[in-house]
Amino acid sequence: MAHTHEHHHEHEHEHEHHHHEEEESPRRTVIKIAVAAVLLAVAVIVEKHTDWATWQYLLLYLVPYLIVGLDTLKEAAEALGHGEALDENFLMSIATLGALAIGFLPGAETQFPEAVFVMLFFQVGELFEGIAEGRSRKSVAHLMDIRPDTANVERAGVLQSVPCESVAVGETVLIRPGEKVPMDGVVLEGESSLDTVALTGESVPRGVHEGDEVLSGCVNLSGVLRVRTTKAFGESTASRILELVEHAAENKSHSERFITRFARVYTPIVVALAVLLAVVPPLFTGAWATWIYRALMFLVVSCPCALVISVPLTFFGGIGSASRKGILIKGSSYMDTLSRVRTVVFDKTGTLTEGVFEVTAVHPDALDEKELLHLAAHVERHSTHPIAQALLQAYPDEQDGCSVSDIREYAGKGLTATVEGHTVAVGNDRLIEQVGAAWRPCHQSGTLVHVAVDGAYAGHIVISDRIKEDAAQAIDALHAAGIRKTVMLTGDQRAVAAAVAGQLGLDEFHAGLLPADKVARVEALLPEGTLAFVGDGINDAPVLARADLGIAMGALGSDAAIEAADVVLMDDRPSKIALAVRTARQTLRIARENLWFAVGVKLLVLVLAACGVATMWMAVFADVGVTVLAVLNAMRALR
Repeated sequence: MAHTHEHHHEHEHEHEHHHHEEEESPRRTVIKIAVAAVLLAVAVIVEKHTDWATWQYLLLYLVPYLIVGLDTLKEAAEALGHGEALDENFLMSIATLGALAIGFLPGAETQFPEAVFVMLFFQVGELFEGIAEGRSRKSVAHLMDIRPDTANVERAGVLQSVPCESVAVGETVLIRPGEKVPMDGVVLEGESSLDTVALTGESVPRGVHEGDEVLSGCVNLSGVLRVRTTKAFGESTASRILELVEHAAENKSHSERFITRFARVYTPIVVALAVLLAVVPPLFTGAWATWIYRALMFLVVSCPCALVISVPLTFFGGIGSASRKGILIKGSSYMDTLSRVRTVVFDKTGTLTEGVFEVTAVHPDALDEKELLHLAAHVERHSTHPIAQALLQAYPDEQDGCSVSDIREYAGKGLTATVEGHTVAVGNDRLIEQVGAAWRPCHQSGTLVHVAVDGAYAGHIVISDRIKEDAAQAIDALHAAGIRKTVMLTGDQRAVAAAVAGQLGLDEFHAGLLPADKVARVEALLPEGTLAFVGDGINDAPVLARADLGIAMGALGSDAAIEAADVVLMDDRPSKIALAVRTARQTLRIARENLWFAVGVKLLVLVLAACGVATMWMAVFADVGVTVLAVLNAMRALR
């Protein structure tokens, strides 16, 4: 395991190095383009005023050509090596190398400036693409601080602090308040409540006592626990979640880039036509030089410059426009995926609900409502527990001179105290049974806080998570946008989940899930169409990475979820999701308009080139015109 840890750091370091390289990449491209442009101008001037041999001019033009085109040539060669030859890099390489070679055919004119110019255009497009794609995601793993490094183990009656990796299954570990549970196990002695928010996303602490199972990654809040380990460190829940996050990225169904998908169809057709043009007519006319020249010109003309620039620019505009609305989309491929989303899966706590608790009902048995709240708030007034806070908010007026003494906390159960001479117990059903009262269940969903006075049941208070104001509106907007299915996944109890799902009009829900179960649920839904998962907690990171598209709620979300997501909502409003989908669809529509416009003009010029009507410069001029118009259209995406 120590080896794995070491490897992890190595990986992190490698990632940082990679990241740094990417940071300076756009600046380097700009410098390359500028230098090549200047050298191209110099070469054109030199050619006008000198009388050199063809190969000398070739050497002169090769300098700017290689400065700006070397990466493209390398990528084309790599793609060839992998058997994926026909992408836009390959097309640019063949066409520009062809243009360089044309000048050596008997009776043909040199086309050196043309080749460099075309490659220069291509690099400008690549630059836009690079900016629009944005910085790639950093590794999620090192942000997830849910595993402690050491554990307190009892060995031969002595407590030792040892690295977690060296703790064997069946040993006894001691977990003090404020410490993380190092590995899965069973409580031998002690009572406490555990903060499970990093694992299940539930913000209600979970009470544990002797015989209960505890999961690694939880934080022990109140009592000291002695736990017998049931799983090795590497097999425990926290380690498994980290592994899920690290490997989920491998299963990502990334949309291939728009142009590359287009080029897969376009390029083979163009190359085949060029070959036919070079070979078939000379068989009848014998004019090989003329037709090879036309075929190569045909290839030069066919370079998708307008597309290469305008399509990434459209995405760039769309991404910019979305970010002004508080929606961060981490790259154009995610924009593409976002426009095709058919299923939206939500986490509950913090996504559809506030993750804030409030009193939603008071059901007294023996007292009136105000008296019941008053007693519960008095007993809980020094507790920091979220449920105690909800009670204090519901009954803030505690300056009424009541004497409260002898407060005792029962970890994982609740509190007892003496109020005005009466013994009052406030807590869950286990505490009420302990003081000998008979509690009754409730028809409303939520967490029940029971109250007993002097051993007699006095009633209960229902506390539940508040649904976000715009959650219902968000679900309606998604349905209106043509999303086929909305699903909610939660670690909460079924009754609570059913109430929320009913209130919001969700298509389906699944309750009582751990992170691994959420991943399994998402995998089961993936075949039904492009799936987006919306979440906020650390526990959502594996699911965010596994879905076709991960959307993280920004402001309150954990770093890990934000890093694992492809789209981040800066504020916590679920209604932004439908807005994001609409923005993506509009961007894709503009990109398609550019695509068809550019292809239409291309085809026209290609036909002219094949007939020998078009010259190289005319073709480039047409191309530049198309590019300018396409770029102007792309700017609409910024609105």
